[in-house]
Amino acid sequence: MTIYQAQRQLTAQLKTIYDEREAFNIADWVMEYITGAGKVERMMYKNERLDNPKLLEQYTKDLLAHKPVQYVLNQAWFAGMRFYVNEEVLIPRPETEELVEWVAAEAAPGAAVMDVGTGSGCIAIALKKKMREALVYACDVSAGAIAVAEKNAKTLGAEVEWMQVDFLDEAEWLTLPKADIIVSNPPYIPEHNKAAMQPNVLQYEPHLALFVADDDPLVFYKAIAEFASPGTTVYVEIHEDLGPQTKSLFEAKGFTGVEVKKDMQGKDRMIKSIR
Repeated sequence: MTIYQAQRQLTAQLKTIYDEREAFNIADWVMEYITGAGKVERMMYKNERLDNPKLLEQYTKDLLAHKPVQYVLNQAWFAGMRFYVNEEVLIPRPETEELVEWVAAEAAPGAAVMDVGTGSGCIAIALKKKMREALVYACDVSAGAIAVAEKNAKTLGAEVEWMQVDFLDEAEWLTLPKADIIVSNPPYIPEHNKAAMQPNVLQYEPHLALFVADDDPLVFYKAIAEFASPGTTVYVEIHEDLGPQTKSLFEAKGFTGVEVKKDMQGKDRMIKSIR
């Protein structure tokens, strides 16, 4: 099988579960990973034989089982950096990059920043790379997530202090440093939303990092509000349907300047508030 034939075959197979554009993009990413050659270079050598068809066969099998390409290849791009990811952590999303940009644009250079529920470490690492003088801390309840975040920090050259903490356990707050800024993309999807979610998310991404109980969907925002010290600025990603409720929560807890910000798709996605 030639490189060209392999890409055509993979694209055709992926079209059975993805739309045409997404199928093409995934196939292109996989072929670049397997061959080590970009699109233009592959076109130059499109009639050469594919060196490792067995690897393509395994990747195709995983992809057709709805496994996200980021987990298949163990890589995801965020803020212009390549992160290692596996099923212990969420796949970083573009809208979370907007949250990082908001924080970096407003924060004092040497601020102390705490990332709550760090997952792959993408927020903490991106902020440290943008704010070299900042002291960046990050916590997560999952030991597997902390291991991934530490791996990414080492690869990307970012000095972040990682802590395994159950943030919903107030007794563990004593182990956390005070911060000028708290940033978080916490679990915020109510359980009842599962029925409408895509299988590639539902079957593979960690439910611990996605879902909250239907009767208490703002549980993490309540904890963050209680944890924040006077003078702390909080930046959080939110559920697009729960903007007003989340804003009201912070206002009821005595926060000022509570601002809801839309993402590039026009959805309520982020909130800033000051303790």
